[in-house]
Amino acid sequence: MCVIPATISNNVPGTDFSLGSDTAVNAAMESCDRIKQSASGTKRRVFIVETMGGYCGYLSTVTGIAVGADAAYIYEDPFTIHDLKANVEHLTDKMKTDIQRGLVLRNEKCHEHYTTEFLYNLYSSEGKGIFDCRINVLGHLQQGGAPTPFDRNYGTKLGVKAVLWMSEKLKDVYRKGRVFANSAESACVIGLRRKTVSFSPVTELKKVTDFEHRLPKEQWWLNLRLMLKMLAHYQISLTEYVSGKLEHVTRRTLSIEKGF
Repeated sequence: MCVIPATISNNVPGTDFSLGSDTAVNAAMESCDRIKQSASGTKRRVFIVETMGGYCGYLSTVTGIAVGADAAYIYEDPFTIHDLKANVEHLTDKMKTDIQRGLVLRNEKCHEHYTTEFLYNLYSSEGKGIFDCRINVLGHLQQGGAPTPFDRNYGTKLGVKAVLWMSEKLKDVYRKGRVFANSAESACVIGLRRKTVSFSPVTELKKVTDFEHRLPKEQWWLNLRLMLKMLAHYQISLTEYVSGKLEHVTRRTLSIEKGF
């Protein structure tokens, strides 16, 4: 059995990208761009946009970075009422500049009590006389639309490699007219991990999965959260950044003989 991860939430362990997540990010990004244009037409207006994704904040985070959101609330990055207060104060100061608009993203299940309606009431009350507030729930708009070129090529690649993998594995488990699929490698999840398409046994992924919230226990994109604050011009310390390791890149030289 070979599982091809296909979800807009990008919450499947064993892969850095789920099939369809890039299309969903682009759909959310286009909607937020239009919302920002609407906010620009009306001075001193803040939009609170709710995205999908379940407990996974991938859509909110990556979309927030792409559109230059002022904040993005997600389940994986716990926040308190003091954080909300700081965001309101940041927007209050922003309204004194030439850019008199705001965009706040909220993952649909980021907090049990701080709902979209709560954020709307909080921002509206604290920003009264300085800016007004509006709500926009993107909903299933993120699940529609034509796939992006990345998802189209990605889906083709995963499909081909999955069929080739199963054809090869069938030779190992097929004996005397019967199939003996008893090993851990007989059930895998195919995915892109560090620029390489790999197969991860389901039994191994069980250890790194939060089944209650349907999340991987480790997610690579969480390191991008501070970039969002930098783009929104928050006063942050560079020492908060987590140093990452550079991936080795092999440079291929041109060769007429090999046809490359």
